[in-house]
Amino acid sequence: MRFLPVSLTTILVELADLDETLALFASLEADPVIGIEEMVPAARTLMIRFRPEKISAETLAGEIAGRDLSAKIPPSDKLVDIPVTYDGEDLPDVAELTGLSVEEVIRRHTESLFTVAFCGFAPGFGYLVGGDPKLHVPRRKSPRTRIPAGSVALAGAFSGVYPQNSPGGWQLIGSTPLKMWDINRDPGALFQPGYRVRFIDMAKEKTVIPVEAAKAEPEPIPENAPQIRVLAAPMPPVFQDLGRFGQTGQGVSASGALDRSSFNAANRIVGNPFNTPALEVTLGGFSFEVTCRAVIGLAGAPCPISIRDVSGRMTEAQAYQPVSLEAGDVVTLGHPARGMRSYLAVRGGFAVKPVLGSAATDTLAVVGPEPVTAGTVLALQGDRRGLTAVSIDELPAFDLPAAKEEVVLDVVLGPRADWFTEKGLATLTAQSFQVTPQSSRVGIRLSGEIAIERKDSAELPSEGTATGAIQVPHSGQPVLFLADHPLTGGYPVIGAVAEHHLDLAGQIPIHATIRFRPLKAFAEIAPHQK
Repeated sequence: MRFLPVSLTTILVELADLDETLALFASLEADPVIGIEEMVPAARTLMIRFRPEKISAETLAGEIAGRDLSAKIPPSDKLVDIPVTYDGEDLPDVAELTGLSVEEVIRRHTESLFTVAFCGFAPGFGYLVGGDPKLHVPRRKSPRTRIPAGSVALAGAFSGVYPQNSPGGWQLIGSTPLKMWDINRDPGALFQPGYRVRFIDMAKEKTVIPVEAAKAEPEPIPENAPQIRVLAAPMPPVFQDLGRFGQTGQGVSASGALDRSSFNAANRIVGNPFNTPALEVTLGGFSFEVTCRAVIGLAGAPCPISIRDVSGRMTEAQAYQPVSLEAGDVVTLGHPARGMRSYLAVRGGFAVKPVLGSAATDTLAVVGPEPVTAGTVLALQGDRRGLTAVSIDELPAFDLPAAKEEVVLDVVLGPRADWFTEKGLATLTAQSFQVTPQSSRVGIRLSGEIAIERKDSAELPSEGTATGAIQVPHSGQPVLFLADHPLTGGYPVIGAVAEHHLDLAGQIPIHATIRFRPLKAFAEIAPHQK
């Protein structure tokens, strides 16, 4: 085993192969180590998030080092048939790479019996093993920005099915009409670890496609219920809380507010209980009307707040202060001069239903409440239990950056810092990277004058990724993962933003620049034996 740093609260255990990875995962589930919060198994690694106040990285590594990895995980008796139309864009390329005909590629794929080794990348995305070794092909050199839902694909020793429209670098060989991920199904993921999977060629065998159940319509909000009517939402806000945990087995990552300190402050301003869902508003412009008396609070990026009452009188309000409203008031948030994201809380909270135990909206995985658009009516909670006094002394946790300013972020080097040359590591820390307009809640796409140099172009088997990870694709231009990042990734991570700077990272606007400051040199974690 190798123990590699990911961040201040996460390590990566590198093992010999998938069997050892799954054996260690099963061992830690059966006999847990105090302090482990979450685990993400992958091709030959196990990513472990832990609580450093309960256990150190070195002690955790020592607890793991002596585990028995000889046990085999018994396969499930569940068999899933996937009907496929073999019409993928990359099917001719796969045939060329393997030296087989297209027909032979299809035959070998349909005659293989696969097993779901683990889930990751996106909800419902299962990494399937057990296919014909002749079908092992590398990822595409340049990933696509959009792959349609239902695409059947190959990469390395794995086969898989994309559950929704998403970017990706796997080789596409076909498509299926089956819905791989459905939040209204239990479980939501059609593939679960251990399931066996068989692909059926729809051109040769008749298959029956199950009819999907109609999506339940939300209950209408009574006219006289306390509510907010959204008038303008140029960049639709999303509901957020502190995140969705415990769902990595289905490929669902935590998501959650990008600036947790501002989210918590917004709730304190209005006296809400801890972790009450709030709206994350990007770059202001949001406008709404209240139908009842209400108290709101805004924290994060300091949007100007203007209020027009029923008589047409205009008043101004401030962020980080409770704002009382009367029925008929129209609130408009201006555009912040600094930062990116503001958090709007209302006293008592919004009446929003949690999805998989959280109200966080994951924009990549499409899990959680819908984004809030103009014309949406948002019900407010009628139950006011658990409220405390409003807070009038809240302040921002840090100075928010503006466009064209430089932001310095502390980073932990690893887990794949040794995949880069000395020049590449120096490039990461010696130059500033500009935040490009392609950035989102998934990640900040960066552009540097000098690309980060790798030692070679070797393929990295998919492994877990953490919020704050700095992933470097073949272009050498890094991507800084934010809360809606994929659960696993296939490009090397050179470092990760330290947890104490993640909120700041979530507030960096487009055209600002980032300079990375390593906390220390990269080194493997030495296990500490008791």
